[in-house]
Amino acid sequence: MKLKSLIESGDPERLATGFQFTEGPVWHPHGYLLFSDIPANRIYRWTPEGQVDVWREPSGNSNGLTIDRKNRLVACEHGNRRVSRIETDGAVVALAASYQGKRLNSPNDVVVKSDGNIYFTDPPYGITPGESSSYGSEQEQPCNGLYRILADGAVELLVDDFDRPNGLAFSPDESILYVDDSPRRHVRAFDVRADGALTNSRIIADMDHPQPGSPDGMKVDVEGNLYVTGATGIWVFEPGGICLGVIVTPERPANCAWGDDDRKSLYITARSSLYRVRTKTPGVPTAHVV
Repeated sequence: MKLKSLIESGDPERLATGFQFTEGPVWHPHGYLLFSDIPANRIYRWTPEGQVDVWREPSGNSNGLTIDRKNRLVACEHGNRRVSRIETDGAVVALAASYQGKRLNSPNDVVVKSDGNIYFTDPPYGITPGESSSYGSEQEQPCNGLYRILADGAVELLVDDFDRPNGLAFSPDESILYVDDSPRRHVRAFDVRADGALTNSRIIADMDHPQPGSPDGMKVDVEGNLYVTGATGIWVFEPGGICLGVIVTPERPANCAWGDDDRKSLYITARSSLYRVRTKTPGVPTAHVV
């Protein structure tokens, strides 16, 4: 398989610009895209008509966003050091802010499994040592972990040996969870047991590259191919880890998300702008049913 067999359009189309640092795109079932601007402390909404407006401010310096099975937005908030959920009435609920009595670092990216359990990564990128903040400026967790929030609200540490865990995504049948480790420049795969726990950790994709840009956000299409933001653009891998090529972007990308009714548009947040590229293979729904 070659990359061109997966991509319908040519160069990524710039849809909007003028932001500070875009992240966390997610397609809402109501037909629009939400994405974070971390330093601006905002979540923006982009509509297919090309309109952009502020959807939530302040956002807690949100980073990764996703949608749960009830169409509620789940957000990783750097500033508040928590994972939150926005209810249908607009109320914001904290889902996870601590583990074993210590504050989380700065939740980065998040996915919801079809059983409703929430998996998120917690590197310390949002912590600024010595900076005065009501949320604290020191790392309290002894590791930069991968966590799970259970249906009863309990927070469970699943993996503690990452350097800086970042983007994550399930395979189409949810039998594998992929997580990248940015400083180590690789993507790891874990088998997902029936109870949701993880086993059989292995590296499946090496993204070490002489140009700046470590793996960040990622998504998966219905054939199991991985789309990982990294140096020069979106790196596309077959399920077995073979690199098919790179979708080159004008700005260094941070994250991506499937959108539109056919889920064949890959929306890309890249520094100051939002881009889109059309694909031939649809992506896995954000909160999919297996």
